[in-house]
Amino acid sequence: MAADGGDKFSVLLPTYNERENLPLVVWLLVRTFRQSGNNFEIIIIDDGSPDGTQEIAEQLEKIYGSDKIIVREIISMLSSSGTAYIHGMKHATGNFIVIMDADLSHHVSLYSIKQKEGNFDIVSGTRYKGNGGVYGWDLRRKLISRGANFITQVLLRPGASDLTGSFRLYRKEVLQKLMEKCVSKGYVFQMEMIVRARQLGYTIGEVPISFVDRVYGESKLGGNEIVSFLKGLLTLFATT
Repeated sequence: MAADGGDKFSVLLPTYNERENLPLVVWLLVRTFRQSGNNFEIIIIDDGSPDGTQEIAEQLEKIYGSDKIIVREIISMLSSSGTAYIHGMKHATGNFIVIMDADLSHHVSLYSIKQKEGNFDIVSGTRYKGNGGVYGWDLRRKLISRGANFITQVLLRPGASDLTGSFRLYRKEVLQKLMEKCVSKGYVFQMEMIVRARQLGYTIGEVPISFVDRVYGESKLGGNEIVSFLKGLLTLFATT
């Protein structure tokens, strides 16, 4: 919570080999928060990137100030966004937590308006509702994403249209509670968070987003992630 009693947004930004993307995504975030007048901090959690991402993050900390940019390192969170978020939350001072990727796949937009509209516990970006969409993906990526969401809808009926997206806003206490319940890693993590949220009776609002494929680098989605997703889906089906 901000010192003046208003809302404060803590952005958790896991990174691995994102030196080209990080300065731009941080600049976009800072500009958006300042334009909206919202108090914020950006917590960069780097997984020991060999390309010098952490050095770039430390330069950004000097540029924007250590009250706005907090740099932390964790070894190893590869294929485990949940580990990065747990680590990042230890340093978060906001009452709302924004989780997102640093790969510039997402337009930087705030979900605070949607949150206030319905006083939601969670606001999630959706590519599959309203004017949301995906741009820059090949047919394989589209089929994997669509297929994952379709199978999940049939088996788990989570009440949300996009289960695998990674751009969300949470009340801090809600995210902490979900972290305690969530056991999945990697690609399944985001899906389980929504399923558990419905289980616990938390309210979820959705904002249509245009998802644009990453500008620099390569996607980390591979065969192992797909296998992990299917295993995680069956586990959730058996336990929810």
